[in-house]
Amino acid sequence: MTGRAPLLVVGDALLDRDLDGHADRLAPDAPVPVVADCAERLRPGGAALAAYLAARDGREVTLVAGVGDDPASRELTRLLEPWLQLIPLPLTGALSEKTRVLARGRPVTRLDRGSGTTREATDAARAAIRCAPAVLVSDYGRGTADALRDVLSDHPPLVWDPHPRGGPPVPGTRLVTPAEQEAHRFAGQAPAAVRELRTAARAAAALVGHWRAGAVAVTLGARGALLSYGDQPLLCPAPEVHGADPCGAGDRFAATAAGLLADGALVGEAVEGAVTAATAFVGEGGAGALMGLSDVSAEAVESGDDVRAVLARVRAAHGTVVAAGGCFDLLHAGHVGLLEAARRLGDCLVVCVNSDASVRRRKGAGRPVTPLEDRVRVLLALGCVDAVAVFDEDTPERLLAELRPDIWVKGGDYSGADLPEAALLQEWGGQAVLLPYLDGRSSTRLMTRAAGAV
Repeated sequence: MTGRAPLLVVGDALLDRDLDGHADRLAPDAPVPVVADCAERLRPGGAALAAYLAARDGREVTLVAGVGDDPASRELTRLLEPWLQLIPLPLTGALSEKTRVLARGRPVTRLDRGSGTTREATDAARAAIRCAPAVLVSDYGRGTADALRDVLSDHPPLVWDPHPRGGPPVPGTRLVTPAEQEAHRFAGQAPAAVRELRTAARAAAALVGHWRAGAVAVTLGARGALLSYGDQPLLCPAPEVHGADPCGAGDRFAATAAGLLADGALVGEAVEGAVTAATAFVGEGGAGALMGLSDVSAEAVESGDDVRAVLARVRAAHGTVVAAGGCFDLLHAGHVGLLEAARRLGDCLVVCVNSDASVRRRKGAGRPVTPLEDRVRVLLALGCVDAVAVFDEDTPERLLAELRPDIWVKGGDYSGADLPEAALLQEWGGQAVLLPYLDGRSSTRLMTRAAGAV
């Protein structure tokens, strides 16, 4: 860990799923798009996303949330297990799932299922709140905050991220973070047809008094956030505007603000930092890009720079992002030569690696010889590699659409005619190139020679 203060997140966990494909035609029986060749991505949602993001910041995180024994709960537990401690509360019904159907990254529709709510508090959850130095409540209206309201009232949280279906934050909460339309609703105002700062400011000031909160920060999307202590507000503008997917930006804002307050920042500093973090989060693809960019264990990620941080740093300096891909089952001189040459083409090199399941489908039973975490660790040890991203599909097109590298490198065992990623790179002005391998080097030959020597 980095010495950052630990954080307890209390709230309602969800399982989020994206089905992303392409839509090139309408269905013959209704004027709706047909989304084909969908790749599936799972990720934590709701309070679980806020906790996951805080853990990815390098914090020790504990999540108190309703989690059952249904398939969605088990999948969510698997996603969270490497990153944080989970204190489950009994759940009535199945965990809520939210599925977005997207066509080339643009939402087409959303499917919701599972109506589980937190049934009751537990002694373990109450004890965790009493002992926690810093608490974030991420209320999605599914009962967790209400079940623990008594103990939260005695230990007011640093940040409360409210939901219209949930109850009000407990008095004494240091910072409450409603979205703009939520703030209007909480303040009893009609939804604003025109987004005016003065109406948001009035809502924020009213809510400070109504909730008896230290401050209210109304998040305004691309305009930043409006911070009020009950009088003249402070506008914290977004440092830049992105047209990318905003999914999860509110959770990124709340997790960052809570973490900064836990580290000793003033409220104004925490809100400014949260605006910056949420803006960068949206620019990097939002929650939809999370699991595709780093679907490896916490230990493996901590061995090298985070992918998003590398991309943000290089692009801020107007540098060139290079990506290369492969299984890298047994790293050999041909691999190293290719990666060194690729790195010389730009200002950073992100290596896209097949997951164990992907390698197995491509190479057959018995592969990979080297498991994913070891392959990632070895690649990160190379001086020419800046970051590693993992993909679970047979080919890396979806991951490349998230990374959007300027240059995509493949080994010379391909020809220009059968390089499938070339057309994809052209969509954002990138270029696919071939580099020669060192002659006679391959993982398969190494394994054959090793087997013959036994």
